[in-house]
Amino acid sequence: MPIHPGMPVYRNREEKRPAFAVTRDFDAQGAGVRETRVSLDTHTGTHVDAPLHLFPDGTGVDRLPLEALVGPCRVLDLTGVPGGIRAADLAPHGVRAGEFVLLKTRNSLREGFDPSFVYLTAGAAAFLAGRGVRGVGIDALGIERDQPGHPTHRTLLGRGIVVLEGLRLGTVPPGEYWLAALPLRLIGLDAAPARVVLVEMR
Repeated sequence: MPIHPGMPVYRNREEKRPAFAVTRDFDAQGAGVRETRVSLDTHTGTHVDAPLHLFPDGTGVDRLPLEALVGPCRVLDLTGVPGGIRAADLAPHGVRAGEFVLLKTRNSLREGFDPSFVYLTAGAAAFLAGRGVRGVGIDALGIERDQPGHPTHRTLLGRGIVVLEGLRLGTVPPGEYWLAALPLRLIGLDAAPARVVLVEMR
């Protein structure tokens, strides 16, 4: 997701909006340099959640292993699912152990924050964990929606499964890709914005 002050943020909360402030600028003749200070929530736009997001003794985002963040992945077409993605919605896709699955939903077809965004249910998270996936990504700013106790996050992060949120998959056909999802190396923090790239497998 492009990062700017007017971008979509979770539940449209103003405190989550990024802020840019120019701290040095060119003079009237165009001499000098420009420098900008950026203030960001760690869960801004496309980002990677770390276990520390849910568990006080969890791993910070800087300690996530690179082999979990780079490698083959598969985009699953779930654009027909109207609400919570269930295990029954995932079963026909033949999810395999070691896969990184990206869930393409109707979220990718909408602009702005939709309070009724498609999310991953606790049962579907348990299904994916049981299949032994290494990561799950979704095209919403949250992988769950109003679930007391955050069972989806707890199931995935508690098993060491990487969680990507805020993906933009509108123009991405379902299929197999090479994934690079590298978060900013913010030491000891619960999440970090990431530039996520998919390369077609040929």
